[in-house]
Amino acid sequence: MNRSRVLGLALFSLVAFAGLAIVAQSKTPTGARMAEAATKFLTTLPAEAKAKAAFPFEAKQRTVWFFTPQQDKQKNSTRKGLRLDQMSPEQRAAAHDLLKTGLSARGYEQATAIISLESLLKDLEGDKGAMVRNPEWYFVSIFGEPSNTGAWSWRFEGHHLSVNVTLNKGEVTDATPVLFGANPAIVKSGPKAGLRTLPEIEDAAQELIKSLTTEQNKVAKQAKHFAEIREGYADADVGAPVGLVASEMSAAQKDTLSKLLKAYADRMPADVAATEMARAAEAGLEKLYFGYSGSTVAGEGYTYRVQGPSFVIEFLNIQADASKNPANHIHSTWRRLPADFAAVQ
Repeated sequence: MNRSRVLGLALFSLVAFAGLAIVAQSKTPTGARMAEAATKFLTTLPAEAKAKAAFPFEAKQRTVWFFTPQQDKQKNSTRKGLRLDQMSPEQRAAAHDLLKTGLSARGYEQATAIISLESLLKDLEGDKGAMVRNPEWYFVSIFGEPSNTGAWSWRFEGHHLSVNVTLNKGEVTDATPVLFGANPAIVKSGPKAGLRTLPEIEDAAQELIKSLTTEQNKVAKQAKHFAEIREGYADADVGAPVGLVASEMSAAQKDTLSKLLKAYADRMPADVAATEMARAAEAGLEKLYFGYSGSTVAGEGYTYRVQGPSFVIEFLNIQADASKNPANHIHSTWRRLPADFAAVQ
């Protein structure tokens, strides 16, 4: 069996597994569940709040997304959307119900863990910190009229979390960018000591890096860290792929690469994940490239990318955490190429 078929079969099994998970889910299509949840959320809002949450589908800010803190010099938020602390308990519950439709159970668990880290950051940085740290500083935006007939989209976003979904005629046409971050990546002390919010995306990548032969490593390892993830735009602007092509990997390495892709796809609902994986397979799984920089030794920092014709995974763990522990601060994302938000079809 040739090497490209090995990777293809491995990823096919992931798509098939996701398909079985879909059967176990509600029979209501994901797009319809999103429309229902978004409509319910909007109906809970008075006019003033709805004006902050609802925008035309054509609004420029639909493709302007951020995972970093967005505030002015007076520490007022400049992020668009309706903030959780501006909502009633009923409205916050409806906002979280919408978020649940855009993520798997594991993805939602990680998303809420990311949000909870804001309280930890506040304790570590104190009131003199440069950024507002508040688990209620997460925002919901709806673009267009939620329905099963037309185009619309929604976003749930704040520090280290950006979930974006675009729909048309009841179908999810794009579920990117989806970005998860964690600061700290590993909680070093206190009641949550040992907590790792995003373990799968590190463990699989490190396993793959450690499996590389000397010659493979010369191709995969990059002299400089990959650039920070490009926020604020629909296009990732990552350039041509670099690193080791999947067709030059062993069967075991391809299996590890598949496990890494699954760790990212598993953030999404099962049917959406299956669609993204199928798109990757259709574009050519043998054309996937894996590149990395730095060292996986704790505290030394590293970045990696998995890039194919239709998507890119970006990962960085090079920043210190709030307690100044080096390389303990993660940014990670799955993005479509050439652009997110169904901007280019």
